[in-house]
Amino acid sequence: MALKKNKDLLSDIELLIDSRNDDALLLLLAEEHSADIAEIIDQLHLDKGTYLFKLLDSEKTADALMEIDEGDREKILKTLSPQEIAEEIDELDTDDAADIIAELPEARQEKVMSEIEDEEHKADIQELLTYDENSAGGLMAKELVKVNENWNIPNCIKEMRSQANEVSRVHSIYVVDNKNVLKGRLSLKDLLVASTKAHISDIYIPKVDFAYVTDKGEDVALTMQKYDLEAIPVVDIEKHLVGRITIDDIVDFIKEEAEKDYQMAAGITEDVEASDSIYQLTKARLPWLVLGLFGGLAAAKIMGGFEDALNNFPVLFFFTPLIAAMAGNVGVQSSAIIVQGLANNNIRGSMWNRLIKEVGLSLINGIILALIVLLFGFYQEFDINISLTIAISLIVVIIISSLVGTFVPLILDKRGIDPAVATGPFITTSNDIFGIFIFFFIAKLMLGF
Repeated sequence: MALKKNKDLLSDIELLIDSRNDDALLLLLAEEHSADIAEIIDQLHLDKGTYLFKLLDSEKTADALMEIDEGDREKILKTLSPQEIAEEIDELDTDDAADIIAELPEARQEKVMSEIEDEEHKADIQELLTYDENSAGGLMAKELVKVNENWNIPNCIKEMRSQANEVSRVHSIYVVDNKNVLKGRLSLKDLLVASTKAHISDIYIPKVDFAYVTDKGEDVALTMQKYDLEAIPVVDIEKHLVGRITIDDIVDFIKEEAEKDYQMAAGITEDVEASDSIYQLTKARLPWLVLGLFGGLAAAKIMGGFEDALNNFPVLFFFTPLIAAMAGNVGVQSSAIIVQGLANNNIRGSMWNRLIKEVGLSLINGIILALIVLLFGFYQEFDINISLTIAISLIVVIIISSLVGTFVPLILDKRGIDPAVATGPFITTSNDIFGIFIFFFIAKLMLGF
């Protein structure tokens, strides 16, 4: 079915809900994928979406719960009893189950956990909740297939069949010793062609990429990207195998991080959505707006200090927005490239070489733009000194803004601060101030006011 549900289908579902025709609803949605169920619930009014969610069995709604918009999911969970939430949790893999539990208030967490009947599942969830949510431990699931290096082939196949019942997808088969220490991985092909008298120690592959539970999610993502991994095992400090991270988990993590960085670059300090309350949205947006306000006041103060320039050469006033805009744009461009490079771990080489490169690039761009300004001034019959003042100011502003946009993210990264904060309002505001000051300072030197 198409990603966006058509209006006719939604209308049919709404009519069936209004008439409480549960049998027809169940028949209509019997073959729907969990992602499609989630999309339908997202597009329905909350009351109707909740009714539909409660009507369907947990086996179908558990996976849909992870696909539902976070704001809607929170509202739906509020309508469910601890026992009903526990029934959903029982159908989920441990990583998804832990995510759902973590979204609940502490008091409800305890009640829901007490309703989970599978003690092993409960213990696994409790373990995952102890890790930082953005670490490998917080991203991993406990479900996996592992075999002991000392097993023979028939025994290995028997044990794998038993374990596979609890795993939705078998990406890799991991090999451990008697102490559960990760030793390597097992090729399914090697297992199938091996002699029944062979042992796993004879055929397993000792080389295996892994992550420690404390590794950052970003580092895990880079490792999986570098080696094209569909899954990666996770170990503790003593290399005991404790879980695995699959490609779908890391894609979700990358998406969330990208959304956070995008919001931060746009001057939003917290992770918010359009459906959040006015208070939450104001709290997330206001800090950078205040910074922008103070930046504007600082720029106005600077311009006030060059009042003579504006009186004697009023044409300079009309080019102030141009200088400020170019300073902000160049700074954002430079910082965006550096932030992207830091995220992809491909910022290499010495700072000195990067300095030379940025100055050279800025000089070329600045000269081309300055020539355009000179042509514009000639066409408008400006005084040549005015045109040169604007052109030279533009070159200097572009060079300095580029350096600020390049090195601020690098400095923030070295200090353990998310470099994404350097893009957007921070760079734009700071470079606006620098740009206006440089513009009038150069104008004072060249025009002698």
